[in-house]
Amino acid sequence: MFLRSVSVLLLAAGPVLAQSAEPQPASDPSAPDDVRAIYEALLIPEVVDVVVREGQEHGSAIAATMFGPGAEPAAWNGAVASIYDAEHLKSELLDSLVQTLAGEDTAAMRAFLESEPGRSLTALEVSAREEMIDDDVEQAAKEAAAVAMAEESPRLERLQRYAESTDLIEANVAGTMNTNYAYLKGLMNGGAMNPNLAEEDLLSDVWSQESQIRADTTEWVYAFLLKAYEPASDSDIEALIEFSQSGPGQALNHAVFQAFDEQFVEVSRSLGLAAARFMATEEL
Repeated sequence: MFLRSVSVLLLAAGPVLAQSAEPQPASDPSAPDDVRAIYEALLIPEVVDVVVREGQEHGSAIAATMFGPGAEPAAWNGAVASIYDAEHLKSELLDSLVQTLAGEDTAAMRAFLESEPGRSLTALEVSAREEMIDDDVEQAAKEAAAVAMAEESPRLERLQRYAESTDLIEANVAGTMNTNYAYLKGLMNGGAMNPNLAEEDLLSDVWSQESQIRADTTEWVYAFLLKAYEPASDSDIEALIEFSQSGPGQALNHAVFQAFDEQFVEVSRSLGLAAARFMATEEL
């Protein structure tokens, strides 16, 4: 499932740092057939394309803070483009899945993802993820979710059971806090913060945001899930819950979270370093 971070079918998006080494293609023939099939069934290449668009917007938001709205230099846009490298992201995600899913029941994972309702649910998630790049669409989804919560809708109750079975809220909160810390660490290492600050100061700053991160994450998660699965039947959602609670479902959920989280931390640190460099240039 695709989200700010990740869920059992994927729920992930985020930046990835481009490396100097030539990346292997995402269709790397050395990847086991089952893992490569899982990677394709999760529609990870399509999700990466959405991630790149989100990354461009994220880069513009950082630039607006540093330079003012619409005033980012071309060099900053180039730096952001090099950080959000689609081909590298695809390669790294596949490689991580190969390592993490070694020895797991990948046949059972394929059986769910390549048949119904797994195949249709994944497609619905990708479509919703792409639509919610639009701020108006995202806001409308949040408003619809608020109504569903107020009315205690049966569909919301099912999705809450699904979120609980995948530890979706907690994992996204933890991932966001980790990436926030990495970004601050990048700023510090790049000389954009008080050099007298200690690790404890950064951690304290990140933890001070925990309640707001949790509230924002919860709101977004249910807005996304309700929008994505609106066309799905109740039986489809129950099948998803059953798979997410199974051994293979739990293993897949763990593997996908780990694959994305590793990249998020590196990229957030790199964005912090890049921002620090540009701040120093502006001061000069």
